[in-house]
Amino acid sequence: MNTQTIAGLDVSRETLERLETYLALLKKWNPAINLVSKSTLDQAWQRHFIDSAQVFSLVPEHIRHWADFGSGGGFPGLVCATLARELSSKIRFTLVESDQRKATFLRTVARELDLDVEVLSQRIEQLMPLEADLISARALASLPKLLEFTERHLVPGGHAIFMKGMSFREEISESLESWRFTHEEYPSVTDPESVILLIGDIDRV
Repeated sequence: MNTQTIAGLDVSRETLERLETYLALLKKWNPAINLVSKSTLDQAWQRHFIDSAQVFSLVPEHIRHWADFGSGGGFPGLVCATLARELSSKIRFTLVESDQRKATFLRTVARELDLDVEVLSQRIEQLMPLEADLISARALASLPKLLEFTERHLVPGGHAIFMKGMSFREEISESLESWRFTHEEYPSVTDPESVILLIGDIDRV
């Protein structure tokens, strides 16, 4: 099998082709519904696809249900679902995106890439508890707000992965006023000022 590498992960040529199809759909749809900032579209492979793919290698092995909040253009959730199709097919993905047009885009990409994902076009706080093992989010809300969302939808013993910018330490400090949790910090491979937080043992103070 002819393998390629993305964000340190060895994947088949078929997986890479799926991601390239995804990128083409992103560029086609973006002018109409602004899935990503226009200024980042020319660097979308690095800024959005590799940025999302790096999350996959941090996922605990026991994960069966992965929920991605505020999926937007599908980052990181739909990229990780594409990788999981080959690398960890046991994971079931739920993408939550309240914007109906963006949800339609996510469903279109999932269909074109033959991915088994569920797209929910509702607000996170209005959903029935999803009972996810893992929750991810990128550029959605502050950490205290993300922890509120997570408490409702995460199973006991589950984890959250949040992609955060340079203010992440202040967000952690603010969160610790109301929450207890463990966390690990991983430097982003695409932005030296950003980190990926792997959070567990979440409980209210």
